[in-house]
Amino acid sequence: MSAALDAAGRGMPPDTETVRAARARYFARNGFDERGYGDNWVWLTAGPIPIVFPNTRSRVRAVRVHDVHHVVTGYETTWTGEAEIGAWEIASGCADHGAAWMLNLMALPIGLAIAPRATFRAFVRGRRSGNLYRETIDEALLARPVGDLTRALRLDQPVGVAAPGDVAAFAGWSVAGVATLAGTVAVTLAPLGLLLGVLRG
Repeated sequence: MSAALDAAGRGMPPDTETVRAARARYFARNGFDERGYGDNWVWLTAGPIPIVFPNTRSRVRAVRVHDVHHVVTGYETTWTGEAEIGAWEIASGCADHGAAWMLNLMALPIGLAIAPRATFRAFVRGRRSGNLYRETIDEALLARPVGDLTRALRLDQPVGVAAPGDVAAFAGWSVAGVATLAGTVAVTLAPLGLLLGVLRG
């Protein structure tokens, strides 16, 4: 069976493929590994700038779900794709996953800057679908066919035209995202500013 295309034209796994198999291909395609859930640190790059932060238990719990979301939504791990899935997860709700809320709120304003239409479209899609943040990523879920899971989450349905409520919700979450990203950057850079001040003094 050939891979389907979602509303945005992305390649999707075959409906009959198991979530586990599709996730394994997603890992291989992006250079990830399930063993990464046990790493102490996360290493990312923003262009030439390395970004390192602790791989907390809360983050691992959220990323186990997030990775499956990549599989069933078709969003890539590019900057645009992470902004899209961040908007989609915010709109569909991250339940009690604090790390997911924080990471997604920081991804949303990046989407506003580099791909505002795609980010908004993903947000509206999230308003019309479910997600797995209230589920357990266990063997039973990983054994399900991808098509079965996408239908259960209503990801096979057309997004349709955005309603005024969608626009208002997106605007509100965008403000929250910008504030979250700005606050995080300020807190992160504060020690560096203090150190420079001491050196200059």
